[in-house]
Amino acid sequence: MIRRKEFDQNLEELRNLLRAMGDHVQEALKGAIDTLQTSNIAKAEAIIKRDIDLNQMEEQIMEIGSRLIVTQQPVAKDLRRIIVAFKISSDLERMGDLSIDIAKVTLRIEGQELIKPLVDIPRMAELAGIMVEESLQSYLDENTDLAYKMAQDDDEIDHLYSQIIRDLYAFMTANPDNVQQAMLLTLVGRYIERIADHATNIGESAVYLATGQRPDLNN
Repeated sequence: MIRRKEFDQNLEELRNLLRAMGDHVQEALKGAIDTLQTSNIAKAEAIIKRDIDLNQMEEQIMEIGSRLIVTQQPVAKDLRRIIVAFKISSDLERMGDLSIDIAKVTLRIEGQELIKPLVDIPRMAELAGIMVEESLQSYLDENTDLAYKMAQDDDEIDHLYSQIIRDLYAFMTANPDNVQQAMLLTLVGRYIERIADHATNIGESAVYLATGQRPDLNN
């Protein structure tokens, strides 16, 4: 009984760390987009420096999970819980890296006036942030319906990204002197699109945890 209690406490610690990683990613993404809109260099640099916190949380998850596998030899759903924690922490860490990439774009366009008002990019980021939150909630609640919603949300993100590409390529054709910034903004759209893909991966992990089957929600 004591051994099971300790095991469950460690599983809850994994869940809490994943919650914290999710909060960090949402804050980093929102902050990175804000730095892009306001050219806030100091805030962009602060976001980049805080990336180490996310890496440390991922390392904690790997350490706890690995220790549980070695000492407890879990099977069936208990083992899936640990495997899923590893996979989700990897997806969240990559989301954090992509948010850092957005903040780095702010540094690269320092001092330049934005070539056009940002509309679709912030909307993409808002939707991606919701996906991060809901994908984690689907994992925490083992809510497969919410997990499958990730596929629909990802389609909307992809639609916005396609619109951004069309708009910026048209802008570059008409304004060849501003190609560099337009290309950087295209990259920002790509980074957000990738964040949404990782959120969809978390949805897949949530379904795997609940059912033992991993769907493909990225098609």
